[in-house]
Amino acid sequence: MAAFAYVLLLAIVALGVPLGISLRARVNDEVRSQAAGQAGLVAATAADLLTPKRRHELQVVTRTAAEEVRGRVLVVDHAGTVLADSAVPPETGSSYARRPEIASALRGRQVQVQRPSNTLGEQILATAAPVIRNGATVGAVRVTQSVAAVSSAVRRVEIGLAVVGAIVLAIGLAVAAVIAQRIARPLGRLERVARQVADGDLAARAEIEGTREQRSLGASFNEMTDRVGRLLDSQREFVADASHQLRTPLTGLRLRIDEARAAGVSKAAAAELDAGVAEVDRLARIVDELIVLSRAGERELPGDQLDLNTTVEHALERWRAAAAEKGIRLQAQRTPGARVWCAGADADRVLDVLIENALQYAPADSTVTVASAPGCIRVTDRGPGLGSDESETLFERFHRGSAGRGGPAGSGLGLSIARDLAREWGGEVTLENRNGGGAVATFELPSVTP
Repeated sequence: MAAFAYVLLLAIVALGVPLGISLRARVNDEVRSQAAGQAGLVAATAADLLTPKRRHELQVVTRTAAEEVRGRVLVVDHAGTVLADSAVPPETGSSYARRPEIASALRGRQVQVQRPSNTLGEQILATAAPVIRNGATVGAVRVTQSVAAVSSAVRRVEIGLAVVGAIVLAIGLAVAAVIAQRIARPLGRLERVARQVADGDLAARAEIEGTREQRSLGASFNEMTDRVGRLLDSQREFVADASHQLRTPLTGLRLRIDEARAAGVSKAAAAELDAGVAEVDRLARIVDELIVLSRAGERELPGDQLDLNTTVEHALERWRAAAAEKGIRLQAQRTPGARVWCAGADADRVLDVLIENALQYAPADSTVTVASAPGCIRVTDRGPGLGSDESETLFERFHRGSAGRGGPAGSGLGLSIARDLAREWGGEVTLENRNGGGAVATFELPSVTP
């Protein structure tokens, strides 16, 4: 819109300035031409009105001509004495023989000059024409006009031209605004629908409206959304079916291992069967976590204001028994007024992943600290920490770091799930080494002002 206004203004200036200069010159020429024409007309008429009996008629002609040129008109005889004058009061009887334009006209020449007037104290345009009768010059007619008045007339024309330009600019901007709105409204509605889809509402559809290109864009957007919806539905159905099909044999396999162990086996065989049960349980966890990952991006849970201190307390209650079995102390650190925006279940899931990881790698008789702060929760431990360049690779699916490969079994999906869930609420999960040994896992979320 601003660019269009700038272009339109340049166009008006580019056309208006030359036109204004042309009109100024034309007005000046017209004023001079009109003055010369009136002087000649009065001179032709006055040739038969110079006698004393017809002086009244000569006066009427003079005043009429003066109104036409918006100036002063006077007629002198062959000696330069004023016979008729449009001025009020008229200067009849005065001698104008020494006026340069009168002198030239009495010599039979028509002249037009711009000169200063000692009487008026300003510049005047003086036009004089001889009065000729029977081939002899018997008098002269002079038309005088104020140059300031002529300039004022020119300025009025220029102002009028500027007003016309302003009106054209205003009309152009109004038309441009209407056109811009007609173009922008469909795009604005399409943007709102796109945001709805981005927020997980795959049922949202764009209205097919606007120009041909906009209608084509809306149709393509709807086709894309339909396809994305079908793909996600297909993915969910596949994961649900696969998880169901996997759970059944896994459950059967675990029961068979338990029955085999109960039937009585050697100590070495029992150890192998216990390892098999652990692997079956690990596979079951992987299936559950794959289901969670498949639903990432769908905000089925409503957001709410969470008090991070309360979230930390509930997490410690859930994990206190598991920590005690490992000989690890769970410690809370609280910051008053730490509130964020997130679904409570998602925040609990993320914090469970971070605390479980800390308990897996922390040594016995150590402390795992869960601390709330404005906009985040930090879980710190005294485990082996992160290897070189593992601060990001640990979030890749099925990737287990150097500590995990030699330590307790895991699915390699927990941290990936935690980060995906945090990002769904505009947050983040990061890992870094702790000073003095161990790791710090930070769970960040958008803060909420109480």
